[in-house]
Amino acid sequence: MKKKKSLLERKNTIIMGASGRDFSNFLVFFKNNPYYNVVAFTQNQIPGIENRSFPKQLAGKFYKKNIPFYPEFKLSKLIEKFKVEKVFLCYSDLSHQDVMEKASLVLSSGADFELLGAKNTWVESKKPVVAVLAVRTGCGKSQTSRAIAEILRKKGKKVIGVRHSMPYGDLLKQTSQRFETEEDFEKQNTTIEEQEEYQPWIDHGFIVYSGFDYHEIVKDVEGEDDVILFDGGNNDVSFIKPNLTVVVTDPHRPGHELTYYPGFVNFLSADVIIINKIDSAPKEGIKTVEDNIKKYNSKAMVIHARSEIIVKNSNLIKNKKCLIVGDGPSLTHGGTKFGAGTLAVKKYGGKIVDARKYAVNSIKKTYEKYPHLKNELPAMGYNKKQIKELEKTINRTPCDIIIDGTPADLKNLIKTKKPIVEVNYELGEEAVRKLEKILKKKRFI
Repeated sequence: MKKKKSLLERKNTIIMGASGRDFSNFLVFFKNNPYYNVVAFTQNQIPGIENRSFPKQLAGKFYKKNIPFYPEFKLSKLIEKFKVEKVFLCYSDLSHQDVMEKASLVLSSGADFELLGAKNTWVESKKPVVAVLAVRTGCGKSQTSRAIAEILRKKGKKVIGVRHSMPYGDLLKQTSQRFETEEDFEKQNTTIEEQEEYQPWIDHGFIVYSGFDYHEIVKDVEGEDDVILFDGGNNDVSFIKPNLTVVVTDPHRPGHELTYYPGFVNFLSADVIIINKIDSAPKEGIKTVEDNIKKYNSKAMVIHARSEIIVKNSNLIKNKKCLIVGDGPSLTHGGTKFGAGTLAVKKYGGKIVDARKYAVNSIKKTYEKYPHLKNELPAMGYNKKQIKELEKTINRTPCDIIIDGTPADLKNLIKTKKPIVEVNYELGEEAVRKLEKILKKKRFI
């Protein structure tokens, strides 16, 4: 006779992730949880990240061995192999169609498919927290975060940024990471994607933390700030319980605020919604976002914002053949076709060079995976090998100048004899003034 399973017996569980949200969720919800036995993580989106495991030293009292990682395409076989009952989706920026395709695969393989809500996954702080989130990757979260940080600093508040988790290296060394100078990039062995997010904070004179153990991060940050500013990643929800939630939308991709996970969650729960890039977006795209706000979150305060392009040495662009290197995540899984670099080249009279036929190895595969990319080269660099492949692609491409449209500093990452023109972007002044009024009303200043 088959033994009936006790309700208290731990259920074999797989966490589907992409190095970040999944690890944080494990530490907040699954670690020392008597109801779940996490037998594996699956990893997706980032090349090579599955070639690791979650350290037993961090996993808690139930785990005597490291928890293995596997590529996501093996999920169905893993469910059978480990007799898995529960699969939790723990990563972001997926279309609702993609989420349900993954759910259907899990259900057809005999396991339950589950999602965790914010209250089960965020960490609380004693300090006031502003969370800046988005409905998609590449909406303009970071420029919004920096604008809020500058407002708070001018009012005498010490602000520290806390970034969305991006632990792509040695997990034992990445639970809580502090970045104050560029030398910290070398110490922490950061990827290009990480530097794209941390560099602007450092350039503006702010300290920024990252990692994946947000209990530890919050404890570290609380010792040296007045306000925590959570600078979200992709379209994920906040890792820290916020007192004010600001959500950025992109009218270049109208309707995406309703059709991506968990961006729609952010859209529904926002206190403030910013319609960004109104200076370059089509009017019908702006109206679509406005209409969706009225329908789904009419209580939110709405700010229309310009995304101001700032170009060093713009005189070098006119009539030159320009290779544009753009923000990797925004151009790839974010689905954007262009960024600040393209706008700068068009504004200052340059000619865009297509790098696709000069791409090598993993960079070539990136173009094949994301066929919408034509005008910009995504700054892929998740390891030293890929950075070298990016460098080789750049140097093989016939151009006069390189347009650095990434938030990182390409000069510090690649070697080239061609001039590099930096393109940055900041939130428009009118939107900043409106944010200041909101922060004052909410008693942050």
